[in-house]
Amino acid sequence: QHLPEFDREGVEKAIVDMVTRYQDAKLHDVQAGAVVMQISAISGEHGLRMPSDLSMLGKALLNLDEVGRTLSPNFDVQGSIRRNSADLMQERMRKSISPSSMLSTALEMKQFVEALPARVNRVLDAAANNELRLKMEVIDEGALIEGFQKIANRVTLGLIVAALIVGAAMLMQVETSFTILGYPGLAMLFFLIAVGGGMWLAYSILTGDKPRRPKA
Repeated sequence: QHLPEFDREGVEKAIVDMVTRYQDAKLHDVQAGAVVMQISAISGEHGLRMPSDLSMLGKALLNLDEVGRTLSPNFDVQGSIRRNSADLMQERMRKSISPSSMLSTALEMKQFVEALPARVNRVLDAAANNELRLKMEVIDEGALIEGFQKIANRVTLGLIVAALIVGAAMLMQVETSFTILGYPGLAMLFFLIAVGGGMWLAYSILTGDKPRRPKA
């Protein structure tokens, strides 16, 4: 939970500093409880209230470390957790698969199977009486097709204009008696047609793209 005085940058910097301190530490030298309690303390100092369960977990791990060191100074808490965690999880799963839970699942399955024929009959009756309706929200296919047509027409016109320009540039190298302004006449005609097509394309884009009113 964020308090009004929550300092995100301060929390991140303190956590990074703590991780840096433990970066080169060996696993058996790291006290899990102390680490959890440090995280909780850092969060509290910077306006971040951690769940109470996290503090309880840190205290439990811290007490476990102390008890282990008192009874056996060489006791490896982390190693014991790693060795026994799989067995504890398997035991928890075996308890969850109890006769009572299996009976509850079987009863729920029985209720589902008993209600299934009636539900299927209702669906089939509705379909037979033309009462089955599907509510779907689809796009306006008319506007979509119209948009694709506009795009196709403009791409085609753009290719034609580009072809005319390329053709005019190639014909500029051909000497001919027919000239316009001192340039080969046919090349100039192609170029003027391309310029006219490009201007018409620009005009149609600027004036023709009006928002389409949705159907009522």
